[in-house]
Amino acid sequence: MQTLAQTLSAQAVNISLTQLLLTLADTSKAISVAVRHGALAGVLGATDQENVQGETQKKLDVITNDMLKDTLKADGNVRGLASEEEDYVVEVNAKGEYLVCFDPLDGSSNIDINSLVGTIFSVLPAPAGELNEQSFLQAGRKQVAAGYVLYGPSTMMALTTGKGTQFYTLDPNSQEFLLTDNNVQITPDTAEFAINMSNQRFWEAPIQTYIADLLLGTIGPREQSFNMRWIAAMVGDVHRVLCRGGIFAYPTDNKNPEKPFKLRLMYEANPMALLVEQAGGKASTGYETILDIQPTAIHQRVAVILGSANEVDTCLSYHGIDYSEEPSID
Repeated sequence: MQTLAQTLSAQAVNISLTQLLLTLADTSKAISVAVRHGALAGVLGATDQENVQGETQKKLDVITNDMLKDTLKADGNVRGLASEEEDYVVEVNAKGEYLVCFDPLDGSSNIDINSLVGTIFSVLPAPAGELNEQSFLQAGRKQVAAGYVLYGPSTMMALTTGKGTQFYTLDPNSQEFLLTDNNVQITPDTAEFAINMSNQRFWEAPIQTYIADLLLGTIGPREQSFNMRWIAAMVGDVHRVLCRGGIFAYPTDNKNPEKPFKLRLMYEANPMALLVEQAGGKASTGYETILDIQPTAIHQRVAVILGSANEVDTCLSYHGIDYSEEPSID
């Protein structure tokens, strides 16, 4: 099996980006160890702090964020970074070529119940000039790499550099990420959906009707049965979609009118959308293609509907939009 470094070399990924991705991979190995130790290392539970989102930070949120910050600061290829756990962007190396956005531990509410969590990351080209928040506000199609590391029964990485989506599995003996799927493909049709049903009464009418039709199964307009799955961690739900198809949705809702969206564009929706598109799927807000959104803030939130291409198209048809054409690639 090829290692991560060997695969990136075969893809002709340039040296600086390769070094950065290997830095992220190495850090994820250390995070995997911290997650596995759990209560034995005293890293479970919450802190008395909130992040910029107003969410109470788990101890591992803070620990993993610091781990990534420290290793990325030591990587000369990084110009700046942005994290879910940081109020502002962080300047790193003046000569760095790349910007890194990340969610250090997605699904951290799962930590204390020993369920799936992961690290999500996005790599953007660093523009010339002074580094500020505006430097990061690039559409998702500008990403030069995106991926996540899932800390589950095995530690796995999903990665794209714009040459398809690959899966790597961490070999516990060699401590190398080994290529285990060179061409991840999402089935275009599916009978599985992932959504937080507890928010049903707060959704917009199109998504309410779409989900209601799925639940009607063989006696409804879809004339087939659908199964619902929900891990409560985007990284886990999207991984399932990449493995066996499906549709994942965290749509607009009015539960809190001041926060109609849940997921962050820059370090959750964009990297996942690129992985999904590179695997033959689609990703939308319900009204526009995620990768085409021009960001307005580093912690901007958006609605997310992604997964099997034909099922995403069907969902979008409930919104009165035809996205059946293939997404444009710059």
